[in-house]
Amino acid sequence: MQETSWTIRGNRVDIKRKAIEYAELTITAGIIRELQILQDFPNPEAPFLLPGFIDSHVHIESSMLVPSEFARLAVVHGTIATISDPHEIANVCGISGVDFMIANGQQVPFKFHFGAPSCVPATTFETAGAALNSRDVEELLMRKDIYYLSEMMNFPGVLNGDEEVLKKIAAAHRLGKPVDGHAPGLRGKEAAQYIAAGISTDHECFTKEEALDKLQQGMKIIIREGSAAKNFDALIGLLQHYPEQIMFCSDDKHPDSLVEGHINQLCARAIQQGVPLFPILQAACVNPVHHYGMRVGLLEKGHPADLIVVHDLIDFKVEATYIEGVLVARQGKSMITSVAIPALEQPFCSVNILPEQLRLRCNDFPADAEGLIPVIGALDGQLITHRLSMVGKKVDDCYVSDIEKDLLKIVVVNRYRPAAPAIAWVHGFGFHSGAIASTVAHDSHNIVAVGVDDESLAAAIQLVAAGRGGVSCVRGTGEKEQLLLPLPVGGLMSTADGYQIASDYTAIDQMAKEMGSQLSAPFMTLSFMALLVIPHVKLSDLGLFDGDKFTFLTRTNNSN
Repeated sequence: MQETSWTIRGNRVDIKRKAIEYAELTITAGIIRELQILQDFPNPEAPFLLPGFIDSHVHIESSMLVPSEFARLAVVHGTIATISDPHEIANVCGISGVDFMIANGQQVPFKFHFGAPSCVPATTFETAGAALNSRDVEELLMRKDIYYLSEMMNFPGVLNGDEEVLKKIAAAHRLGKPVDGHAPGLRGKEAAQYIAAGISTDHECFTKEEALDKLQQGMKIIIREGSAAKNFDALIGLLQHYPEQIMFCSDDKHPDSLVEGHINQLCARAIQQGVPLFPILQAACVNPVHHYGMRVGLLEKGHPADLIVVHDLIDFKVEATYIEGVLVARQGKSMITSVAIPALEQPFCSVNILPEQLRLRCNDFPADAEGLIPVIGALDGQLITHRLSMVGKKVDDCYVSDIEKDLLKIVVVNRYRPAAPAIAWVHGFGFHSGAIASTVAHDSHNIVAVGVDDESLAAAIQLVAAGRGGVSCVRGTGEKEQLLLPLPVGGLMSTADGYQIASDYTAIDQMAKEMGSQLSAPFMTLSFMALLVIPHVKLSDLGLFDGDKFTFLTRTNNSN
C-alpha cells in the first residue's frame, strides 16, 4: 500500500541554527521525509512553522479535566506534549490512578509523558488515599510509558538521607531516567546537597536570586506560570543568559485559564519583555525534549511531524497544530473528539459535617501571651503562605470569623476515614459572606473549605461530599445560591466536555468573587492551603502545620 504524503510550506524556524528560512516539508506516515529550503530568508506572505510547545511540568488533574479533554483544549494553543506528574490522582487511588491517566491519554493524538510519583503521600503529617513505597516507584520507573521520577517534594528527606527517598532516586538513576525536583526557597549549601543527590530540575523558585543560585550549580529551572503560582515575571530575565537550562511550565492550570492560552502566552510575554526569540523557543520547544528524552519531533528531517503554524513570532497566534502529521487544531478549534471515560474507583467515606462540629472553643486553639493566634496568610499568585499572628474574635468562648479583619475559618475534613475536622484561621480570601469548599486539596485531596460562618462552611462541605468530589460555593440557602461543580474522577476531574467544564468553573469562580474575594483564582488558592511541603504555614486533616520546621502548631483531637 502506498503511504499518503502531503506538503506544507512556510517560514521554518530552525531553533538549532537560529535561522528562519522559507521551506517546504513533505510528510509521509507522520514523519518529515523531505525538507527543502526554497529560500534562505523568510517569505513575508507566509506563516511561520515551529516545533510544538511543551508544558515541562503539569499536573493534568488540576485542570479538572481527564487527559483526553486536557489535550482537546491545549492543542488549540499549539501545545503538543506535556511532562505530566500524576501525583494528584496517585495520592487518591495509587497506581490504578496512574494507569487511568496513561490509558486515557493514549486515546487521543497528544504526547503525554507521565512520571512516577515520588511522594505518595507527600508527607506523614496528613491522611492520603494511597501510599507508594520505593519498590512501587521502581516498578513504575521500569515501564516504558513512565519517563522520569516526578518532583521529589520531600527535600528534607533528601537532605537527611532518608532511606526510602534515596532508594527512589537511585532507581531512577539506575534506569537512566531524570529526577524532577521541588525545593522552594532552598539556597546555598542545602541546594548544592539537594542537586548533588542527582535531582536535575526545580519549578518552585519564586525569586531571581534563588533560581540563579540553582542555575549556577547546574540545575535546570522551569519557569512556572499557572493559575495560582506565577513566577514568570520574577524569573524570565534569566532566560537569555541560561538558554539551555530553562523550560516553561504551568504546574497547575484551571480549565478557564487553559481555554484562554497556554505556553504560547509565555512566549508572547517573553517577547514583550525584550527576550530574544531563539532562547524563548529553546525553552518552550527544545530543552524539554532533550532533557526528558521525549518522543517529540523538532521540525527536522526524519523527525515526527509535530509542528505548529503561527501567524507571527510576536503574539504566537496558532493557526494550526499537527501531531505526527495529523491536524489536531485549526483556527482556534480543536479537531480532537471527546472519548468515553471509564469509571475509576476512589476511596470516599461518608462525610456528614454539621455546623456545631465546626465551632472552635477558645481553649482548644492556642493564643500567645499577647492573645495572638497563628493565622495562615494566603498570597495571590503564590503557593507559599505567610505565618501571621492576629487577635481572634471571640463570641461565647468560641473563636469566630472576623470579616473586618479578613480573618476567616479554614477547615480540612478527612475524606478517607471518619475523623473530626481540623480547624484553623486564614487571612487573604476576603469573603464577606458564604463559603467555598473543594476536594482538590493538594496533596492528599481531603476536603478543604474557607468561609465566614459555620452554617455556610458545613453546607459547602456537604455539597462536595454528597457529589463524592468537586468544588462548591455557598452564599445562601436558595438553590441558586449554592453551586457545585462535580469532579467524580478521584474527586479531581470531570468526565464532561472540557469547554463546558471551563464555562461551569467560570460561573462558580465568579460567584466566589462576588462574595468579596479579590484573589485572581480563589479555588486554586484554596487548593494549596493544605500543601504542607510549601512554606510557611498550612492546614492538614491532622492539624495546623509549620512548613519550615516540619512540625505541628496545633493538632486535631483525633490525631496521633
